[in-house]
Amino acid sequence: MAIPQYRVLPGPEGYLPPAAAGMGVILPRKKDEALVEGAIVTREEAMEKAAEKLLSAKKPYIFPGPLVLWNWKEGVAEKAQAIIALAKAANAGIIPMPDYRPKYPMINPAVEINPNHPNLTIWHNKIDVCVFVGVHCHYANVALKIIRGGTDCYTIAFCAEMGHEDAMISFREMGLAEIKQLTDLITRKKGESR
Repeated sequence: MAIPQYRVLPGPEGYLPPAAAGMGVILPRKKDEALVEGAIVTREEAMEKAAEKLLSAKKPYIFPGPLVLWNWKEGVAEKAQAIIALAKAANAGIIPMPDYRPKYPMINPAVEINPNHPNLTIWHNKIDVCVFVGVHCHYANVALKIIRGGTDCYTIAFCAEMGHEDAMISFREMGLAEIKQLTDLITRKKGESR
């Protein structure tokens, strides 16, 4: 598939970055597809790129949201454990986003990410690659756009639904099996580089 004119790349893109969807980026229609920098690719290509980005990052972090932080339905605890295993494999830190209330007037960006100002947490921790997982889509979309607008952080989104146009890499229908697959790929790549 042809790469669209507009590529979703790390910023800073400015105070009001355009929504990727408004610039022609569309979400993949098939479960085995993903987005990489605005282009639809196979899930395997996106897994390779995500593994490469996480392994080459100086300060990778995973931002788990309420959908994986709170054990609210069957399978969530297993998914949370898989995310911890992924973080260990990628040598990534974890900063939770337990809810979406504004954290005013002060937030401790070393402890929690403020979805209304995710750039502050990224700047404070000098994060160069981040993964959103378990964040409700409407909050993820806004936060990803803010990150692209004000930082040079490379964003990866694990979405249980359709995906996120404003992430540099976006997986759709990313469940337990897919998280384990990425963890295995990262572990294998680390072993090959030794």
